[in-house]
Amino acid sequence: MRPILDISNLKIIRDGVTILDGVHWRAERGQHWVILGANGSGKTSLLSALTGYLMPTAGEIFLLGKNYGKSDWRELRKKVGIVSSAIRQMMANDEPALETVASGKSAIIDFWGTLSDGDKSRASKILRQIEGAHLAERPWRVLSQGERQRILIGRALMARPRVLILDEPCAGLDPAAREHFLQFIQRLGQNRDVLTLVLVTHHVEEIMPVFSHVLILKKGKVLAAGAKSKTLRARNLSRAFAARLKLRAKSGRYAMSIAPRSGAVV
Repeated sequence: MRPILDISNLKIIRDGVTILDGVHWRAERGQHWVILGANGSGKTSLLSALTGYLMPTAGEIFLLGKNYGKSDWRELRKKVGIVSSAIRQMMANDEPALETVASGKSAIIDFWGTLSDGDKSRASKILRQIEGAHLAERPWRVLSQGERQRILIGRALMARPRVLILDEPCAGLDPAAREHFLQFIQRLGQNRDVLTLVLVTHHVEEIMPVFSHVLILKKGKVLAAGAKSKTLRARNLSRAFAARLKLRAKSGRYAMSIAPRSGAVV
């Protein structure tokens, strides 16, 4: 069975600066991934390459067996949904949540016009899926940060993507709202019909049990990649963030801290 995503020897050079260097990454069906890395590690550039907005200098990207550059990338990138703070800031304040979700079908910001019955029905179904049916008529301006993130996920799902990228989705959430949102992501990922989830974060505390694999980047290269149990280790995190770190795991959740000067990295 072909993988959902297959990246080989991906290299991106701009203005003589190597941003990504020989990145290999393969995501199989049924896997949910976390991308970790310090600022400047190449996370944003990798996302831009995956969504067709940054063309590689070398290497190949296959999505669902289709090759970027050799297939219609405008159609191919519709298979990759993304939720980010940049999109959150572009939403129209007066737009009801149902219309925001429905606008994802054509990737329209500030929807205007009349929704078809079919689009209304699908958007309503998605609102129920993301546990937001009660938000259907609420305008964007009165939604909480956590509610907005859920609506943006629904908007991404409207286009029926096969991969959903969550780019630091907890930024700006208070601790309680963050935990509620993470529990929602856990439930979303446990849905057998769900697409492949990719969480981009700096914080190991946001890695829920549903995520099975981890990709760690450092200075544009893959530092480690593979099953979470083998990859999410203090030694790898210490190298990625250039600090002596300790990692604790309990009930499928993680916490990271700076190791004491006399302590050993495990």
